[in-house]
Amino acid sequence: MPALGMQQDTGTLIAWLKGDGESVAKGEPIMEIETDKVTVEIEAPASGILGGICANEGDLIPVGQTVAWILSPGEPVPGEGLDGQPDRISVSPATRRLAEEHPGDLSPVEAERVRVRKGDGLEHIAAEPADGGSRLSPASPKARRLSRERGLDLETLIGTGPDGAVLAADVPAADVLAARTRSQSLEPGTVWQVMAERITQSWTSTPHFYLLREVNASRLFAWREQMQNLMEPRPTYTDLLVKLVAAALSRHKQVNASWHDGKIMQHREINVGLAMAIKDGLVVPVIHRANEQSLSLIVERRQDLVSRARAGKLSAEDLANGTFTISNLGMYGVDAFNAIVNPPQAAILAVGRIAERVVPIDGEPAVRPMMILSLSCDHRVIDGARGAQFLATLASLIEEPLLLV
Repeated sequence: MPALGMQQDTGTLIAWLKGDGESVAKGEPIMEIETDKVTVEIEAPASGILGGICANEGDLIPVGQTVAWILSPGEPVPGEGLDGQPDRISVSPATRRLAEEHPGDLSPVEAERVRVRKGDGLEHIAAEPADGGSRLSPASPKARRLSRERGLDLETLIGTGPDGAVLAADVPAADVLAARTRSQSLEPGTVWQVMAERITQSWTSTPHFYLLREVNASRLFAWREQMQNLMEPRPTYTDLLVKLVAAALSRHKQVNASWHDGKIMQHREINVGLAMAIKDGLVVPVIHRANEQSLSLIVERRQDLVSRARAGKLSAEDLANGTFTISNLGMYGVDAFNAIVNPPQAAILAVGRIAERVVPIDGEPAVRPMMILSLSCDHRVIDGARGAQFLATLASLIEEPLLLV
């Protein structure tokens, strides 16, 4: 099960696109999974024979767990003897941790399966009584710890794991799910539900602060007009902002960073995510190495991402490794807004519409096209001064794009 983001713990196997024993080519889609963001097709990392499938459609699978092998012709499935039967028992590290934290004995499970997975351990723990004789609610250790810290009763939480097991991602969103149940509103799709959980987690765990700046968009407006007459496909303001934001990030590397495992991690690549609304929720596909791309390539990449996002055809690579996000609501007539940081990133830029406003120019009132930028920052990674310096550089680039060269 691949990890499409640092915050992802599990993925749901939606469908196998190839069967056991079928030939696959490198880059060919072999399975469809549902992540916390969207449903994506996973491509084969190598050519060979798909074999030893050990995950079923509908399974919620921990990241990093083996679901199948790609074998050379004639190569046996790892873990099988010459007669095709299992020659040893393999227990995943996650299941071992479960065994250490719970009184249940996993040996009955080990006797039944070749590889004991985390889901198997949860199922067994849920079926076995605790020391006091009462049955434990199925939940991961992290979910139990989080529920204790928040004073929540596991029995009241809605689990999304195997057989309804409560996972860590279910705990922060307990109030959201309870409110949804009370109001008896229309049930959102999985993408929307998990989006709500991630936003809740970011809002409650990330120390946000905001910097706002109004900039003169006259030169940006003129640049777009010029490029639309010269380029096909024609660029949007978002395309220009990707180019300018990437340039500003290359000059302020401390903003192109993440908070991970209690440490600041600076990224070598500048990968700009674009917040996009789709029918089932919000996705953030990524323009990788945006600082190295020409404007024409950024336009083509952004149009391709928009098209496939609307069709539900984004790939795992499209969503992976974003280091900064832009959320532009200017096309909806929004003047200004504050966005929520997209973890584990450290900042997100909220962009309002370009509107004519009266501003002082050389002591005289004048009408100019103006726009408001709002930079939301994770204070664990970025302090006010660093955020302000980044925003100042971006404002200068917007007001004079020729500074790019």
